[in-house]
Amino acid sequence: ILNVHSKTATSVIQHLQEWLAKFPPHYFKSITFDNGKEFADWRAIANQFDLQTYFAEVGAPNQRGLNENNNGLLRRDGLHKGRDLRHLADEEVAQIMSYRNNIPRKSLGYQTPYEVFMKY
Repeated sequence: ILNVHSKTATSVIQHLQEWLAKFPPHYFKSITFDNGKEFADWRAIANQFDLQTYFAEVGAPNQRGLNENNNGLLRRDGLHKGRDLRHLADEEVAQIMSYRNNIPRKSLGYQTPYEVFMKY
């Protein structure tokens, strides 16, 4: 979860660059964006981090299944669809992210996402 306070292409790309730079080169192989204008500078991320880049088709949420599922979980945690997220405190985002990443998942053999991520 990245708490980007502005939905501009520059801001989104900057936050993604800062986050991806924390990991070893080639740690991530691909990234999938939706078709929002905030991803207009996608080439900067693709080139800088050598990532294959994909875009979900308009009206095809099934192509972003994991993202849609996580959005649903986050809405249950208080990030409702109608809520203005531009002024969301970074501490609240960190708290929600920590909570979600430490829930065991059946699909992960009852390990938490954090445990699985740290193994790699």
